[in-house]
Amino acid sequence: MKTPVTKTSTSGLRGEYGSAAEDFTVSQDWGRYSPEAHERWRRLYAAQGGLARRYAASQFVEGLERLDCAEGIPRFEDANRVLGAETGWSLVAVPGFIPDAVFFDHLAHRRFPVTRWLREEHELDYLVEPDVFHDFFGHVPMLLNPSVAHFLELYGKAGERAMQMGALDMLARIYWYTVEFGLVREDGALKVFGAGIVSSAGETVYAIEDSNVLRVPFDPIRIMRTAYSIDSFQQNYFVLESLDQLIDGLVQLDFGPLYERWRDEAPLPAGQLLPGEQALDLSGERRS
Repeated sequence: MKTPVTKTSTSGLRGEYGSAAEDFTVSQDWGRYSPEAHERWRRLYAAQGGLARRYAASQFVEGLERLDCAEGIPRFEDANRVLGAETGWSLVAVPGFIPDAVFFDHLAHRRFPVTRWLREEHELDYLVEPDVFHDFFGHVPMLLNPSVAHFLELYGKAGERAMQMGALDMLARIYWYTVEFGLVREDGALKVFGAGIVSSAGETVYAIEDSNVLRVPFDPIRIMRTAYSIDSFQQNYFVLESLDQLIDGLVQLDFGPLYERWRDEAPLPAGQLLPGEQALDLSGERRS
C-alpha cells in the first residue's frame, strides 16, 4: 500500500503502509510495543488525565474511566467490547493518516481509525501527526457518547457528497472545530471535548483559561467558512451549548446549497469577529 499524501502534515508521514489492506487497516500488533513505550503512555496519560478531570466535559471523563487504559497502551480489542456494547462502534488500527474517502467510509460504518504507533520521547509536548495517544486518549472516550457517536456516523456519510461537489475543505472544518477542537458549556463553565485539545497539555489550559482567546457560539455555517491553524494553538473556538447540538445544528441543514454558495470563496480568517457577532467570556456567556 502506497503512503498517502496529506496537506494537513508537512513533516512527511511516518507509519508502515506496506502491509496495510485496501482500506488501510493493519493489525495493532500490541505485542510489539516496548516497555519504554508503555511507560511513555503512562506518563502521557497521568499528565493529560489530570488535566481532563479539571477541564474536560464530564462525558469525556466518564468515557476515559470506562476504557480503563491508564496502565499502558490499550488493546483495541478490549476497547471494542466496551464500545460495541454501548454505541456499536469499533476501532481499526491504521498506519497513520489515511485518504479522505477511506476515512469517511470507516466512519460511515461506525469504525474509528486509530494510529498504532506512539510518539517518541522528544515529541511529548508537540506532535504534528496523530499517534495512538492522540487518537485513543483524545477520541475514543467520546465515542461512548451517543450524540458524538451518531454525529460521526453522519459525518462519514456526508463525505462522499462533499468530495463530489469540491467542498471537502468546508466539511473538514466542521470536524476540525468540533471533534478536534470543540468546546461545550457545562454547568455554567466551559469544558473541552475535542481530541486535539484534550490530548495537548498546553492547549487544554489555553482554550479554557486564556482571556485573549476568541470564543464564539456554535454556528455550522460560520464554521464551514472559517480557516483553522494546523501547526499552532487555534485562534478561535466554537462553543456548543450541549453535545446534542452537534446533531440538532447539523442534521437539518441542506449542505448542497451551502457548498455551492461558499466553496469558491476564500475562508474567513481565524481569530476575527464578524460584524454583529459577540464573543463569549470565560464562562461561555456573551460579552456585554
